[in-house]
Amino acid sequence: MKTRQDAWTEENDLLLAETVLRHVREGSTQLNAFEEVGDKLNRTSAACGFRWNAVVRHKYEKALQLAKKQRKQKMRALGKGQTAKKRLLYTPPEASPGDFTEVNAVQNSKNYNHPELAANSKVELTMDSVIEFLRTYQGNSEHIEALQQENERLKKENEELIKKNEELEKKVAKLEEESKTVQEDYETLMKIMNRARKLVLFEEEERPTTTFKMDRNGNLEKMAE
Repeated sequence: MKTRQDAWTEENDLLLAETVLRHVREGSTQLNAFEEVGDKLNRTSAACGFRWNAVVRHKYEKALQLAKKQRKQKMRALGKGQTAKKRLLYTPPEASPGDFTEVNAVQNSKNYNHPELAANSKVELTMDSVIEFLRTYQGNSEHIEALQQENERLKKENEELIKKNEELEKKVAKLEEESKTVQEDYETLMKIMNRARKLVLFEEEERPTTTFKMDRNGNLEKMAE
């Protein structure tokens, strides 16, 4: 009986994803992939199915669609005369009499994404698969709570940054106004200086020129205007 109940590691998730994608690509079933991973990790196929649909699948959605496309291409390449029956890649060992029987566990992975389909599927669950699902659910809840806290922190930081930005915009506007006033004062001062310079030049032009003459002794005398 498989009783492993410890947390899933990244290596476990990677093994699960690679196995499921390989089975889908080669024309096998996801249930067959869950059985193979379950035997490798000492977990039930139901626990592997829960993990795939609750946590891992959304990370590999594009890869899953690509694997399905490759499977269709492979089927076309085989020709119309070939059977379309799915070929199982893994043959699980015979269960011992003491093991629980899991019938049709995660037979259709879409059931986990569509509750109305899951309600019509007959799945016999074991206790460890339920415990594994609850562990996963608890882990997801903690992850969601952490994301919510991080979101609140980022919101506060964003509000503080907006407030600081508004204060800086006010300071910039004040500096621009002061700079405009200084520029106007400078232009006014330059006009005054230019006007004063013109007045000085005009007075110099209007002022009569003083003439001198030299007497017999060689001395300069100012001539009367």
